[in-house]
Amino acid sequence: MSAIAVEQQQYKTYILSNGNAQVAVVPEQGGIVTSWQIQGQEIFYMDTERFKDPTLSVRGGIPLLFPICGNLPEDTYTLNGETYQLKQHGFARNLPWEATEQSTEDGASVTVSLKSDETTRAGYPFDFELNFVYTLRGNTLELRYRHTNLSERSMPFATGIHPYFAVADKGGLTFELPSIEYKVKGGAEVYPFSGQFDFDEEEIDFAFINLTGSSATVTDRGRNLKLTLEYDDHYSTLVFWTVKGKDFYCLEPWSAPRNALNTGEHLLQASPGATVETVVKMTVELG
Repeated sequence: MSAIAVEQQQYKTYILSNGNAQVAVVPEQGGIVTSWQIQGQEIFYMDTERFKDPTLSVRGGIPLLFPICGNLPEDTYTLNGETYQLKQHGFARNLPWEATEQSTEDGASVTVSLKSDETTRAGYPFDFELNFVYTLRGNTLELRYRHTNLSERSMPFATGIHPYFAVADKGGLTFELPSIEYKVKGGAEVYPFSGQFDFDEEEIDFAFINLTGSSATVTDRGRNLKLTLEYDDHYSTLVFWTVKGKDFYCLEPWSAPRNALNTGEHLLQASPGATVETVVKMTVELG
């Protein structure tokens, strides 16, 4: 049985329910998913104090990355001879979105939408419409992202997500990742991956490249939980990030690496009037 409820919490929140699972979506705060519960277990980490302060970036749930993933050198890029500025991960995660569609026909789903305006055009000179569809089917959360170019010229962009997964003991995590090569944030050198992370490091920020598959799995032995993250072939990079002493890890599918608006590496292109759709799925197994 699928259902959708709307609750006025700190912000208007859409609660998707299907079977023993529940997802909370807050359109006006970056179109973000703030919670995913399965059989009463919370899958995501959320810093609720930061979330209460609209001047702070959200640390938790699934922040949305558009039109860049990661950061640009000095927050600057050049396009057609003009220079523009975008802050890390772009603007989508910081802007108010709108809930535009709901459905309970095939799972519980809500569509959140964002359109370009004067603010977005100042740093990204394109007219666009984003329609991101969250669908909950049992223990699977599907993220279907539609990027429509309303400009008269081709629109280059990167898209990605920054999900924060809750974990109490990182030492109980095991990983199956579709790459054995990564770059460290800010570096160009490629390192081989041993299959394990050193969680004694203050921060881990690895961008896995040359992906050999379309899924990754993380097993949390402490919670007896297995997460499978699947993504389509628009995604070229898988970022792992965590901070020592914090009860989260992030596993982030990006369509392009850092600085792609300058380098062109793996940039997606939407032709005038065209829509580029990308899909990410997350499935949790308990027991």
